[in-house]
Amino acid sequence: MRVSKLLNPTLREVPAEAEVVSHQLMLRAGFIRKAAAGVYTYLPLGLRVLKKIEQIVREEMDAKGGQEVLMPIMQPAELWKETGRWDVYGDEMFRLQDRHEREFCLGPTHEELITDLVRGEVRSYKQLPLLLYQIQNKYRDERRPRFGLMRGREFIMKDLYSFDRDEAGLAESYDKMYDAYCRIFSRCGLTYRPVEADAGAIGGSGGTHEFMVLAESGEAAVVYCPACDYAANVEKAECRPRPVKDNAPEGEYRLVHTPGARTIEQVAEFLNVPKTRLVKSLLYDGDGKLFLVLVRGDRELNEIKLNNALGGFISLKLAEPHKVLETMGCEVGSVGPVGVPEGLKVIADPEVSLMAGIVCGANQSDHHYVDVVPGRDFRIDQEFDLRMIEVGEECPKCGTPLQEARGIEVGQVFKLGTKYSKALNATYLDENGEEKLCVMGCYGVGVSRTMAAAIEQNNDADGIIWPLQIAPYHCIIVPVNLKDAQVAGTAEKLYAELGQAGVEAVIDDRDERPGVKFKDADLVGYPLRITVGSKALANGQVELRTRKTGETELVALAEVVALVQKTVKEALEH
Repeated sequence: MRVSKLLNPTLREVPAEAEVVSHQLMLRAGFIRKAAAGVYTYLPLGLRVLKKIEQIVREEMDAKGGQEVLMPIMQPAELWKETGRWDVYGDEMFRLQDRHEREFCLGPTHEELITDLVRGEVRSYKQLPLLLYQIQNKYRDERRPRFGLMRGREFIMKDLYSFDRDEAGLAESYDKMYDAYCRIFSRCGLTYRPVEADAGAIGGSGGTHEFMVLAESGEAAVVYCPACDYAANVEKAECRPRPVKDNAPEGEYRLVHTPGARTIEQVAEFLNVPKTRLVKSLLYDGDGKLFLVLVRGDRELNEIKLNNALGGFISLKLAEPHKVLETMGCEVGSVGPVGVPEGLKVIADPEVSLMAGIVCGANQSDHHYVDVVPGRDFRIDQEFDLRMIEVGEECPKCGTPLQEARGIEVGQVFKLGTKYSKALNATYLDENGEEKLCVMGCYGVGVSRTMAAAIEQNNDADGIIWPLQIAPYHCIIVPVNLKDAQVAGTAEKLYAELGQAGVEAVIDDRDERPGVKFKDADLVGYPLRITVGSKALANGQVELRTRKTGETELVALAEVVALVQKTVKEALEH
C-alpha cells in the first residue's frame, strides 16, 4: 500500500472528546471516526487490525472444534421473555417494534437465539458436544458511552456457545475455551491474566473467568498472587475472615448519645474507638424484600457478593430513607442489629461474629450502643463472604499477600449449566431414549475492545506501538528524498521485494518532509521502519528501526529483506 493512496487522516492535536489513550490515538492515527456517541466507523488501518484479531480468534475456535455460524442482530422478544431476561437487561437493551407492533431487540448477546436454534435441530446425544460461534456486532445502550471502543453502544464480539451432555462434558468444553483464550491473547502479543469473576446478567450455575489485559488505565481492579496462579476481580475475590483482637465486655451493652454522628468515621471519632470496633448496619431492598446487612466498620460491602448470596435480584439497592424509618424507627445513620423485627432477616459477613465489644446503631436517631456482643445481644440468620478484598490480604489458595493491578476485560468464559436449556427446553435423547437437558457454556471475546486494549498497553508519547502480530502493516518504507532517483528506486525495489517475501509493507511516497513521515509512522505504530537515505545508500546500507524498542541499526541493503522477513515470521509463530 502506498501512503499517498491510503485513507489515513492523521491529527496532530488530541481531540477534546477523547478521554483515554486508546481513543485519542485511534482518532489521531486515523483508525476510527465517530458516527454517533458510542458508534464508530473503522477506517482502512483500523479494519485491518480488527480482521487480524478476528482471524486469530477464528483459527483458535476452529482448532478446538468450533463451527462458525452467523445469527441475526435483530432478535424477537418472545425468546427473551421465555428466559425471563427481557426485563433483567433493562434500559441497556435497544428495543424496537415492527409495523405490526411485534417487539424485537438489537442483540446484546445471543444465548436465547443459539439455544432456540439447538432445540430445533439437536435430537440425539450423538450430535453432542456442539461448539457454535459467531463474530458479529453487538448492541448495548450504555447510559454514558465513553472511552472510544472501550465502552460503546455498538461493538464487535466473538461469542461461542457449547452444548454438552453433562457437567463433565461442560468442564471439558470450558477447559478447551480457557486454553484457546490464553492462546488468542498470547498470539495478539498482549500481557494478560485470567481472573475469577462474577457472571453478572449472563448468569449460570458454574464458575467464570475474565481475561484481563493489564494496563494502568484499566477500569477493573484485580488482585493476584505472586506465588501461585490465583487471580480474581476484586468484586469476586474470596476473602478470609481476619479477626481483630479485642476483649469481650464483662457487662451489658450501653446506650450512648451520639449527636450528629452518622457515618462510620464520625462515630469512631466521637467515641474515640477504631473503625474495627464498629459494625455497619445497612438496610437493603431486593425487589421489594428487605434485609439487614452487617459488615465490620472498616470494610467495604461488596454488593455483587451480596446479591449472589441472596439469590440474585433484578434490583438490589439500599432501602429508601422512608423505608428505613418505617422498618427500623430511625434515620439511616443510626440503624443497628439489636432488637430488629422478627421478620427481618439479618445477613452478616463472617468477621462480624468474631468481634467483641461492638459499637453499632441503636435504632434511635443520634444514638449508638457500645459493648454489644454478637449472638448474645443480636442474632445473625446467615453468614456469607460479603466484603471487598484489600491488597495485602492472604491469598485464599496459598496464603501469600495479594497484589493489585488494573485490567481491561477483553474476554470471559462462563459455565451456564442448564439455565437457558431449561427455560427454552433444549433437550436431547440419551442412549436409553431418555430426554435430558443440554448443559451449556458461553464464551466471549471483545474483538474491538481487544484492539483498544492493545493500544492502552502499548503506546508512548509518539503514538501506538502495535504488537507485530496485529499491526495493520508489518513494515513501512520511508524514502528520505524522492527527488533522488537512487533513493526512490531503492525504496520501490524494497517495497516490491518485501511483498514477494510475504511481508505486509507500506511505502510513504508522499511529497513530505522526512520529519512528517517519521512522526506519522510512529503515530500509526508500524512495528518496523526502513529508512532509505542517500548517505547510507552510498555505503550499501539502509536504516532499520524497531518501533517497540526504538533501536536503530544500519543493515546491508542486500540483507534487510531477509532480516525483516525473519523478524515477522518469528513474531507470528510465537
